[in-house]
Amino acid sequence: MTHNEERAHWVKEGMIGLGVGVLYGTTSVCVGHPFDTIKTKMQAQSGFEKAGMFKAFSKTLRTQGIIGLYRGCIPPLWGSGIFRSTQFAVFEAVYTMMDTSFGRSEIPGTFGLQTRVVLAGCCGSTARAIIECPLEYAKVRRQTNQTWKFRSLYTGFGVTWCRTMGLMTTYFILVDTGRRHFAEHFQRPFLGPFLTSGIAATLAWWLVWPLEYMKSQVQTGYGKEMSTLQRMRLVIRERGGFFGLYRGLGPGTIRSFLSNGCSMVVMSWAQRKVSEMGLRDN
Repeated sequence: MTHNEERAHWVKEGMIGLGVGVLYGTTSVCVGHPFDTIKTKMQAQSGFEKAGMFKAFSKTLRTQGIIGLYRGCIPPLWGSGIFRSTQFAVFEAVYTMMDTSFGRSEIPGTFGLQTRVVLAGCCGSTARAIIECPLEYAKVRRQTNQTWKFRSLYTGFGVTWCRTMGLMTTYFILVDTGRRHFAEHFQRPFLGPFLTSGIAATLAWWLVWPLEYMKSQVQTGYGKEMSTLQRMRLVIRERGGFFGLYRGLGPGTIRSFLSNGCSMVVMSWAQRKVSEMGLRDN
């Protein structure tokens, strides 16, 4: 679903997704990590509670320099390639395997959305959450100048899984919808994949942003004696009402649009090269 190439066996599609997903993940981190750092500081670091995006950016540059924007990038740099390649591998394998009457059946009221897109998205999301949680924990602790502990690597797994399920399933649904209704635009070498992935990822992030905020809160140890629901109530009470849950949305939106757009361009190019090299031939 994430490419226009003629499909091979589902196992082969999974392996190809695993390979090209590494390119997607590493590109995403290289392009988007500075914005992710600013987002995390705004959400969870002491001293940045009331700082806007530009103030947080300038304060980080002033106190830590350029390297401060890439603090904590090592775990996601090698880890992003792993969990993003896994999510695409699992999605493509399940999507291709479900090329059956049931899998191709359309969900009523969704303008042609097939069952296999949703089920493959759920499977890919779960695989990603299992790998991503410890990496996100280590990254967030480093971004907020804290140390991380091995025994706490799965801190916040519940909220991470809920966030990832909402995020990636929505992303796959929107990409599929874009490809079906705007196929001629998606096939353009650069602009199509860039806009399709960038817009889909950004809309998905907007949907799950409160859970992303809570994940950062949990993994930094803010209010660690509280449940996630209690933390949300505290944030709403102390940080400007419901929209306090959307703190850090500015840098998060920029990061999402640019990193996912660029990453899809790279992955689409890789998918074409795989076909040109005959690696999909049976």
